[in-house]
Amino acid sequence: MQVWELTARELVRDTIARYTHAGDRFRLEELAACFTDDGVLEIKGRDPVRGRPAIVELLGGGSSGSPRTAVPGFFVRHFVANVAFDQVTPDRIDASSYFLVVTDQGPDHWGRYRDVLRPVGDRWLLEHRLVAVDAVREGGWYAKRRP
Repeated sequence: MQVWELTARELVRDTIARYTHAGDRFRLEELAACFTDDGVLEIKGRDPVRGRPAIVELLGGGSSGSPRTAVPGFFVRHFVANVAFDQVTPDRIDASSYFLVVTDQGPDHWGRYRDVLRPVGDRWLLEHRLVAVDAVREGGWYAKRRP
């Protein structure tokens, strides 16, 4: 493995972590900044959205306040595991991983990410993220947010 590839893999891991931390803090602009300008967020079963403003809107940017300010003690924590690099080239990386989301009530939902990332400046950004939720805790936070 060459040095450029090691560097690219670490930058991809950094983007995945930044996305996760921003989402957990409901900093949706920071989360959207993990995407290319015309990046796509696709949640299985919903229409995909393109572009950072649309990503913010999809994830709740149009709502008033975050759940943390509305419900004392509420929190969200995403745990991402088993990041696999399915394809690595100097101008594209395909990666897949598993996620588990925990709230103050315990495990909430879990599933898989399928990502395509591209280099932009000195970062690797999400060009496309497919979120596939495998299971949901009945009555949980995510279950209440689904259409």
